[in-house]
Amino acid sequence: MTTTSAGTGVEAAVRAVAERARAAANELALVTRGQKDAALRAMADALVAATPEVLAANAQDVAAAEAAGTPLAIIDRLRLDESRVAAMADGLRDVAALPDPVGEVVRGSTLANGLELRQVRVPFGVIGIIYEARPNVTADAAGICLKAGNAVLLRGSTSAVRPNTAVVSVLRRAAAGAGLPEDSVALVPGEGHEPAKALMRARGLVDVLIPRGGAGLIRSVVEESTVPVIETGVGNCHVYVDADADLDMALAIVLNAKTQRPSVCNAAESLLVHRDVADAFLPRVVSALQGAGVTIHGDESFAALAGVVPATEEDYGEEYLSLDMSAAVVPDLDAAIAHVRRFSSGHSDAIVTRSQPSARRFTAAVDSAAVLVNASTRFTDGGEFGFGAEIGISTQKLHARGPMGLPEMTSTKYVVTGDGHTR
Repeated sequence: MTTTSAGTGVEAAVRAVAERARAAANELALVTRGQKDAALRAMADALVAATPEVLAANAQDVAAAEAAGTPLAIIDRLRLDESRVAAMADGLRDVAALPDPVGEVVRGSTLANGLELRQVRVPFGVIGIIYEARPNVTADAAGICLKAGNAVLLRGSTSAVRPNTAVVSVLRRAAAGAGLPEDSVALVPGEGHEPAKALMRARGLVDVLIPRGGAGLIRSVVEESTVPVIETGVGNCHVYVDADADLDMALAIVLNAKTQRPSVCNAAESLLVHRDVADAFLPRVVSALQGAGVTIHGDESFAALAGVVPATEEDYGEEYLSLDMSAAVVPDLDAAIAHVRRFSSGHSDAIVTRSQPSARRFTAAVDSAAVLVNASTRFTDGGEFGFGAEIGISTQKLHARGPMGLPEMTSTKYVVTGDGHTR
């Protein structure tokens, strides 16, 4: 088979799946909240019951990743255990318990001519998710999209194909058993990059694409897709310790933000410290971070301490996703803001301070999806925000920004009701 015919075959296979998803979406638009919630609970129960099957599939992919020398941060995202599968199921139940956004009136009024105008939330229709590693995304994405009345097409990475296949099989059976279309949830078929590219070109069948993964994946989807994209972003997140910070609080926040789970996008990657507290704080924070296994890539002030690696310019823009952290001392709040503006990915940035004016200035000047005051960057998360399982964290400014839950998986339409009105 030639490359051209192979590509054509992949395109046809992906479009066939997308057409079935479109048909399922048309049915889902008429499904009640009670039906959706019952299906989500059935999917959660089925996932728990299938834990041995899912873990066996995951173990094969983890072993293959380890044999291939895959970085530990990626393996951590890939690995499942009983507690993570249980968390996936709990995420589905949490979504079932949330209010249904479909039909919510965003705004409404009676016009001067007597027409009744309502703007209401409606499903997108078919949502495509392209993601790397993380088989938990498979259940999260399916649950959120389904609750918002959408069919979902899932394209995970080759590294997680076995658990993704197992999870989707379980979810499809449970959805069908609860009376919903089996094609409400589907995997995009095929190997390699071509199926993802075909999904990106399925304009008219797929309403929106959401990429979740590294900078390369996100850039590829944004630049190559003809389907509209909600851009999620990488997380070069900062913690700035102000001159007026409680240093005990600052130490706890820095440690949590960096070490609680370093392989995720809301982990802190860069530390900034006001020079007025540098002499008191640097020895403490360096000792604590190094004690937790963190390699610090620091400026001259930090590099004067034992074990700190001198930082390069590239270090300050790095999303490490590992036990590494860039660090610098800044002369004042404005210098900290300038540093964040230059290097932040616009995900989550935090200030630790007892000064209300400093906190207000930082939150007003830092243009990120989440700006935190006296709290760890690890809180930027749909679950932590009370949204239930999230679909991702958007760093763009159109339609959705920050953790995306159910409302962000809908569009709106206007319903206009008259009584024989003509214009």
